Amino acid sequence: MSQAAVKPSIGLAALARMTFEQVDVRPLWGELVERATADPTDAAALMDLATMLLLAGDRENGLAVQAQALDQSRLYRRPAGGAAQGLRLLALTIAGDTMANTPLDFLLEGSGVELLTLYVDPDHPPSEPLPDHDVAFLAVGESEANLATLRSLEPVAPHWPKPLINGLPARIAELTRDGVCALLAGVDEIIAPPTARVTRQDLARIGGGEDLLGRALPGAAFPIIARPIGSHAGTGLEKLDGPEAIAAYLGGQDADSFYIAPFVDYAGPDGQFRKQRIALIEGRPFVCHMAISPRWMVHYLNADMLENAGNRAEEARFMAGFDADFASRHRAAFARLHERIGLDYFAIDCAETRDGRLLLFEADVAMIVHAMDPPELFAYKQPQMRKVFDAFQAMLRRRAGAG
Repeated sequence: MSQAAVKPSIGLAALARMTFEQVDVRPLWGELVERATADPTDAAALMDLATMLLLAGDRENGLAVQAQALDQSRLYRRPAGGAAQGLRLLALTIAGDTMANTPLDFLLEGSGVELLTLYVDPDHPPSEPLPDHDVAFLAVGESEANLATLRSLEPVAPHWPKPLINGLPARIAELTRDGVCALLAGVDEIIAPPTARVTRQDLARIGGGEDLLGRALPGAAFPIIARPIGSHAGTGLEKLDGPEAIAAYLGGQDADSFYIAPFVDYAGPDGQFRKQRIALIEGRPFVCHMAISPRWMVHYLNADMLENAGNRAEEARFMAGFDADFASRHRAAFARLHERIGLDYFAIDCAETRDGRLLLFEADVAMIVHAMDPPELFAYKQPQMRKVFDAFQAMLRRRAGAG
């Protein structure tokens, strides 16, 4: 199929915004089903249906419909929005849920960038003729499931005919939780807690009293945190205060392998935990949110940000003073992160310890960065996220030689 014949899709960002704002999507769903029924080769309709299912939490059916779409086409087109700039971005992505790839559609909201999405894997490598584009972006995120695809792109990426942002598949593959810890070894400005992979059997043996914790994590002691490998958003993440907690933990988990790491108490003097999401664009940090909670396992959705005006006021102050305060104090840490990770775009979840060091939880190219929070409550976030998106889009234009 020629590029001109690719039907436009609605795309992740627009569909996610509808879901987030609780728009009644039933009429749209009906229209897409009608299109796909009338023309089973309408890949764009199928892909939008798949995205709607994934956003509704129906992962199994969402991935099944996504596979049907990919049987029809590997290329999708989300037309430019906003003022026409004529820039065409080709994203190399992989089949999967909404956390499988860099969320480019969110980063391009309100831009004049046309997003072309090419789905690749070892059985479907990018092949000539490539879609016409001005700049490309390797959007495949790090995961066990994506590793084979990242490896398959290693010989291709250096010879891409256009500028390829994040075009270092091996660097992306290194962004495992234990891999990031290894990358940052010896960086004094950052605490990246040592992280080890253990089998279910070895974790059970630690719980049974065998002296394996010191071998997996030299010098570590309880409490530790454990999570299933491949989990996201806190799924299966628990603090284990002693060996006796492990049996009950494993009783609630089906995974065969886990990450374990020492627990670092990062509560502030007031007992509150604060976690920041920060995007690094060509090495420059941009804050995307700060979540505040009395719970150590902080996520923006569980941090009472909607209900707590005081938390929102603190986040607003943090964003307003970020460049002069947090970013300035941790300038060396951000420089080391950019140097060691070596990618033009990635994001981190982090905190600050009481002794003033940057505590790193995770670095990833596929973290969700968005501007969907209700403006009547989060008016301060709109200009901040505009700064993030403008910086990202300026990087695209520079790399494309368009500005």
